[in-house]
Parts: sequence; C-alpha cells; structure tokens
Amino acid sequence: MSWLTPQIGIDLGTANVLVFVRGKGIVLNEPSVVAISTKDGRVKAVGKSAYDMLGRTPETIEVIKPMANGVIADYQVTEAMLQHFIGRARGRYFNLTKPEVMICIPAGVTSVERRAVRDAALKAHAREVHLIREPLAAALGAQLPIADSSGNLIVDIGGGTTEVAIISLYGIVVSNSIRVGGNKLDETITAYIKRKYNLMIGERTAEDIKMQIGSALPLEKELTMEVRGRDQVAGLPRTIQVRSNEITEAISEPLDAIIGAVRTVLEQTPPELASDIVDKGMIMTGGGAQLRHINELLTQVTGVPCYIADKPLQCVALGTGIALENIEKLRDSLSDD
Repeated sequence: MSWLTPQIGIDLGTANVLVFVRGKGIVLNEPSVVAISTKDGRVKAVGKSAYDMLGRTPETIEVIKPMANGVIADYQVTEAMLQHFIGRARGRYFNLTKPEVMICIPAGVTSVERRAVRDAALKAHAREVHLIREPLAAALGAQLPIADSSGNLIVDIGGGTTEVAIISLYGIVVSNSIRVGGNKLDETITAYIKRKYNLMIGERTAEDIKMQIGSALPLEKELTMEVRGRDQVAGLPRTIQVRSNEITEAISEPLDAIIGAVRTVLEQTPPELASDIVDKGMIMTGGGAQLRHINELLTQVTGVPCYIADKPLQCVALGTGIALENIEKLRDSLSDD
C-alpha cells in the first residue's frame, strides 16, 4: 500500500477505543460506549459523551457497551462506533480518502470473531483492514526488542481480557488469553459492596473505587473513600466509608485468574526462552497495569521481575501504528486470513 494512503491504527478495546493516525500519533482516546434511541435505533452519542450518560438515561435512550471481553457483542453498534471514530479521524486529518486500518484483536478470538471485526471496519469505510493480535501490538508499543531471537514476556490487562504471551522474532511463541480484565475487577467490587454493606453502586462508582483506593497488595497505610449508593433494604441513598484493604480482598479472585494465566504461559515456555525471561523480566501494559502494586504481586508469586511499560494505556494503540510502518516484516504474524 502506498504511503500516500492514510493509515489508522485502532485499539478496539472493551473499555476504551484509541485511534492512532500515522504521522500524528494517538488522536482519539474515548470510552467504548454508544447511546442509542430506543424508539428508532438512531445513534445519540458515542464515546465520552455516551459514557457520561451511563446510569442516568430516560427510557428513550439506551447506553450500550458493544464490546465484551475484547470481542464484538453487538455488531451493528460496533459498526456505528467504528464509523464514528474513523470518520472523525478522516475528517480531521485527511478529508474523505479511505484509510488502511490496523485493528488489534485478542489472541484467543475465533475466525468468526475476526471476520466480524474486519467486516465492521470495512463497512465503516476502511479501504483495507489488517488484524494484529493484542499481545504483539502491546509488545511493539512497549518498545520490546521482538525482532530478536530472545524471548519477551508481555502481560496486557485490558478492560475485558488479559493477554499473556512470549514473543520472539516478530511472532507469538506461547500465549494465553483469559476473559478477565478491569471490568471484572469492577464487577467484583460491586458484588462485595452489595454483599457486605447491602449497598447498590453503579459501574462508574466501582471503577472510581478501584482507581482511587484499589491495590493488588494490602497497604501499610490504608486509604479510605466515601462511597454513595442505594440501600438495598431501605431503598434510600446512603454513604459509607470503604477501606483499601477491603478492596484488595474483593478483587483477589480475578487477580488469581490473571496470576494463573501468567503461570500457564511460563510453564509452556521453551527452556531457551525461559532463561531470557528470567534475565529480562516481564512487561505489563494495559489499563490494569495501573492498579497499585500489581507488578509487585506478580513478581512475588512468579519469581520473575515485573515492570510496567511507559504509557501502559497507549501501548496497544502505538503498537498498531508501528505495525503499519513495518507491515512487510510482520505480515506472517498478522491475522489477515
């Protein structure tokens, strides 16, 4: 493809969509949320403006998260969302020329799910669509030396999935993809608050709790937070104080699943590459990498040093852009079948 053709990389995440334009960098970072009219199905809002409506809409508007566990849960709404974001990038940077698009997908998706992503992008006016597996894009964005014959261990914790992979010579040697990510942490916090305090909270509140006081390991100096919700018994608004170590307890189960995914990959790693991993450690990317002390937890349980990449939230999107620039080198590793 000629370099004159506009090139766009898209991190089509469960929680957020990031759009990379070659020559411009990341130009959009918005929630993967769409608000539609329940009367005629028209799109009312996309991205942040739709996210702001979560839990606050009348019956005439439905707020939908069209991506679940890293794959398309609602095809038509995903298509509308992609059309909106690609349209914004096109309109701002290169008028009406159809772009070449690179979209990341979880390593464990089926051929049907791959086709759904490609078809949605083509209907959203992409000229050509390439699919790259998420751990490979994350490793590229984290600047790991994946062109070499040494092993690189990447742990990408997104909103809907956690991707763990050993990468060498531009390819994935061993990988594991589990449908546990930041959203599952939010769900377990919601369930914990409901069980312990008889208090119903919304998903935005659960996410705020995770970000403000959440920690993968107990904190010596505990953090506290005021949480507002609806009392299940009285049905009235109520405010409680929640401590950080309670949240550590609440999220232990999904964190155990993530630890299990990392252990599975380490157990399957060829000995030569395993020695590289011990020397270099593992790199974490994705929104989940921002949870307090999660890298220390992984170091403790695996014995392998764990580091957080620079700009962990942007690594996958940056990686799609790097992949577009090195498409010939990566062609064998792309899921373009």
